[in-house]
Amino acid sequence: METLAITLLTINTIAMIVLVLLQSGKSAGLSGAISGGAEQLFGKQKARGIDAVLHKATVVTGVLFFVLAFLTAYIIG
Repeated sequence: METLAITLLTINTIAMIVLVLLQSGKSAGLSGAISGGAEQLFGKQKARGIDAVLHKATVVTGVLFFVLAFLTAYIIG
């Protein structure tokens, strides 16, 4: 059981890294980060296409990462 949990956690971690790296950047620099956050909250334009799929998949793998991390810690400890 311990080996299965660690293996699933490793696969999920690699998948999450790949998904994050595949996403396109919104803006560069500090000013882009500030305006990008405001645009994301108040902007009318929604992500479409592959960006939306990558975003949703990243959220799913992120939640799964925390569940598997807690499960692995519970099993080992």
